Amino acid sequence: MGAQVNKVVTSGQFELDGGSWDVDNNVWLVGDDAEVVVIDAPHDADAILSAVAGRTVLAVVLTHGHNDHVNAAVAVAEATGAQTWFPPEDRMLWDAENDTPPDAELLDGQTFSVAGSTLRAIHTPGHSPGSTCLYSEDLGVVFSGDTLFNGGPGATGRSYSSFETIVESIRTRLLTLPAGTVVHTGHGDDTTIGDEAPHLQEWLDRGE
Repeated sequence: MGAQVNKVVTSGQFELDGGSWDVDNNVWLVGDDAEVVVIDAPHDADAILSAVAGRTVLAVVLTHGHNDHVNAAVAVAEATGAQTWFPPEDRMLWDAENDTPPDAELLDGQTFSVAGSTLRAIHTPGHSPGSTCLYSEDLGVVFSGDTLFNGGPGATGRSYSSFETIVESIRTRLLTLPAGTVVHTGHGDDTTIGDEAPHLQEWLDRGE
């Protein structure tokens, strides 16, 4: 049957720079009936584990270090025996949330094989220094974390973020993917590379 993509939405608080916001987060599961990779693990370990449904978790991959993407990662990993893979450039964000270190460093070009499909890490700094997307050429999808949304780049008006950097990451590392590539985002609705690419100049003019 090959790999399928499923989404779980969890809800909680995003906390940074002394502020707190209610957020809904997308958790992505890529796999088949036997094995799965979990992409981001926010807020509600029980909901994520329910979606895993007893399958072998090959990895818990974190797109970046903000608490609303990682605050259930350790619990999910411990419950499943999986390793947490985390971009080292965001370690200060991880350490603000977790007492235990991540298991493995998520580096540019790292690949994960699951149910006959391959996920490849693409380092896309800007929203945070370590922000990383996961691209599956054979599935025609990219998991963009908070780097690219339906409507433009992720937020950059906070600590450790840079608008110029995120736009450069999107321009050189994501908009170069096939236009039909479906973008599975960290929050909100899907989009495609082809739908977002024509708006690059608008984002630059907007400056946020």
